[in-house]
Formats: sequence, structure tokens, C-alpha cells
Amino acid sequence: MKEYWGYDGFRPMQEEIINAAAEGKDVLAIMPTGGGKSICFQVPGLMSEGLTIVVTPLIALMKDQVQNLCDRGIKAVAIHAGMTRHEVDLALNHAAYGDIKFLYLSPERLGTRLFQSYLDILNVSHLVIDEAHCISQWGYDFRPDYLRIGELREVLDAPVTALTATATETVAQDIMDKLCFKDKLLLRSGFERPNLSYIVR
Repeated sequence: MKEYWGYDGFRPMQEEIINAAAEGKDVLAIMPTGGGKSICFQVPGLMSEGLTIVVTPLIALMKDQVQNLCDRGIKAVAIHAGMTRHEVDLALNHAAYGDIKFLYLSPERLGTRLFQSYLDILNVSHLVIDEAHCISQWGYDFRPDYLRIGELREVLDAPVTALTATATETVAQDIMDKLCFKDKLLLRSGFERPNLSYIVR
């Protein structure tokens, strides 16, 4: 935290999530937008020797986070729509044989033959699912391709960190079921923001 981000302390619930991920536990973290979700998987990812795969449906966020990591001297790559097959192959090759720490990709990429062909040689230490509500049929943005993540767990021996801004109890349980959590650990951060006040007139 101090070395790469310059922070001396954690925001609410960050330390608990980081510790759980670092200990190899499956964890579902529900934190408000702007609550510092990316730190919760980037710190454990840096603490581990292997590669962290980050599944996210938002290309703009994917590019932004990769750029942010690279600016801090942390090697990361993204695979998204608009890339040629050669570019995707090159990115996966770097992830497999280079010193890449974070590989970002969309859920639609998980089932491709090219990605599947690299699974045996990727040294995956963590699997991160951003916008995890998308996996639930009761969520507000259901994405069928997210269901492939459950299949991925049969191949990868890596703990899962799932993150979302909001989820009802039903959605939270469904997320943990679909992601095949070994032990269901749900950590929920409060939504109170000291710099914001709400007035009803």
C-alpha cells in the first residue's frame, strides 16, 4: 500500500478483504462505488508470486486500471473487444511467460479456444470477479457469460475475490453459489460517507 499507492492506512473493510484474499479464502466484498475495491485485489495480487486474473465487463474501466497499474510500475495487460487474434495471443503469451502480475479480460473471453489453450500454463494465484452481481439471475445486469467462471474454477486452483457495489442477500448467496465458494465469506462495507450529507425537504 505504501510502496505503490502511498497510503498509510486502509478505508473501511479494505484490510479485512485483503487479509482474506491473502490467506487464500474465497470472499465476496460488497462495497460502495468509490470505496476502493481495486486495492482489495491488487494488494493481495502483488503479495503473491503468480498471476491475478481479473474478469470485468467494463472495457473503459479495464483500460483505466491497466494504465494506472503500469504507471505505478506494475505490469498488467488487458484483453478486450477490438483486439486482433495476434494481439490477444501476444497478451496471453506475456501473461504466461513474462512477469505480468494482472491479466484483465471480459467474461466473453473465458470460453474462447485461445484463452482455454493457455489455462494449463498460466500460473494463476487469484481469480477476481468485478461487477459480480452480473453472475446472478436475480441481479440487475445478468450476463450469461459470467456462468463460465464456475467452469473455470474446476481447472484453476485459485481463491476467488468477487466484488460488487450492491447486492441483496439473495443475490449475494447466488453469487457465492455460482462461483463455487468453498466457504461462504461475505464482507459488506458501510455506505456512510463522512464527506457527504443528505437532506430531505
